[in-house]
Amino acid sequence: MQLGELEIETSGTNPLRLVFRGKSNHREPESILRPFFADVLPHLDGPGAALEMHFEDLEFFNSSTITSIIHFIKDLSGRRVTTSITYDASRGGQKVFFDALRMLQKTDGLLKITPASP
Repeated sequence: MQLGELEIETSGTNPLRLVFRGKSNHREPESILRPFFADVLPHLDGPGAALEMHFEDLEFFNSSTITSIIHFIKDLSGRRVTTSITYDASRGGQKVFFDALRMLQKTDGLLKITPASP
């Protein structure tokens, strides 16, 4: 999927892997990301469904992108999808966002947020 300078590569089945690259600076990314995420959800049905989201190669993302990602993570949680998020802590914007996103982690272990190994 390509949205301006943002590319999302999909691969695998279980876990399904989404790799975010480039820059997400579109004024209204939700208009593209929400339908994309809606297309991904049917691939994550059933017990044991797992998703890996990789943001290490994402250079920049705006607040509208953050909102779309939060909505998607909440949808995944409601479907009981095990979700692993990896990010680049050396990118200041990523560290701040993903540190804050940890508030969505619960004791059920469905959401795991970790910095990439150096």
